[in-house]
Amino acid sequence: MSDKKTPVETGRRADVSKPRSEKSAVEAFVRQARALAMPGKGAGRLILALDATMSRQPTWDLACEIQAKMFDAVGKAGALAVQLVYYRGFGESAASRFVTDTAALKRLMTRIDCRGGRTQIGKVLSHALREHERGKVNALVFIGDAMEENVDELAERAGQLGLKGVPVFLFQEGSDPAATSAFREIARLSKGAWFRFDRSAADTLARLLSSVAVFATGGLAALEARGSAEDRLMIEHLSGRRR
Repeated sequence: MSDKKTPVETGRRADVSKPRSEKSAVEAFVRQARALAMPGKGAGRLILALDATMSRQPTWDLACEIQAKMFDAVGKAGALAVQLVYYRGFGESAASRFVTDTAALKRLMTRIDCRGGRTQIGKVLSHALREHERGKVNALVFIGDAMEENVDELAERAGQLGLKGVPVFLFQEGSDPAATSAFREIARLSKGAWFRFDRSAADTLARLLSSVAVFATGGLAALEARGSAEDRLMIEHLSGRRR
C-alpha cells in the first residue's frame, strides 16, 4: 500500500460509486490506522489479512479475540510491526501502515463489520509481494473461510512469495473443500503452513498465532528458544517446507 488512500490493489482508487457512508467507513479505517506510531528500525514485519465478507460474521468476534491474543504476545516482545489488511463487499479492500501500537490495531479490528462479497485473496498476495519490495516482510497471516478465485493464479503468487522468503500462514474457518485445497497449496508453495480455525480449538489457534508472531520477529531460532508445543509444531511445518 502507498501512503495515499488506496485499496489493496495499487493504482486503483476506491469506487466512487459507493455510498458515502460506506466510503467514509473505509477512509476512517485507513486514516486512523495511519495515525498510529510507525515501527522502529529493524522490527519484524507481519501482514495480518482478514476476509471480512458476510459469511464470516458468525465467528468474527472469536477471530478478533484470538488475534488480540497474538497482539498481546507481540506487545510484550516489542519487536514486531503489524499491518492490518481486509477485504469485503464489492471489490472493497484497505490496509493500514505497519504499526507497533497493537492495542490500537485491536480497536480498529472491532470496528470492521462484515459485508457480502467475493473473496480477494489474489489482491492480498499481490499486496504482500509489493510490500516486500519496499521492505522485508517476515510473514503473511490470512484468516478466511472461502476461495472463489482462479487457483492457478493464486498458486503463482504464492510461489513468488515462497521464493522471496515470505511464508503464508493460513487459518481456515469451516471445511469448504475448495478453500482447503487452495489454502494448503498456497501454504506449500510459500513455504508456510495451513491450520483449521474453529471454536473448538480457539486456545490452540491463539497459541499458534503467537508462534507466528515469534517467528516473524526472530525466525526459527526464536521458535526453538521459546519451545512451546505450538512452537515445535510450527517448526515442524516450516522445516518440512524448506527441505
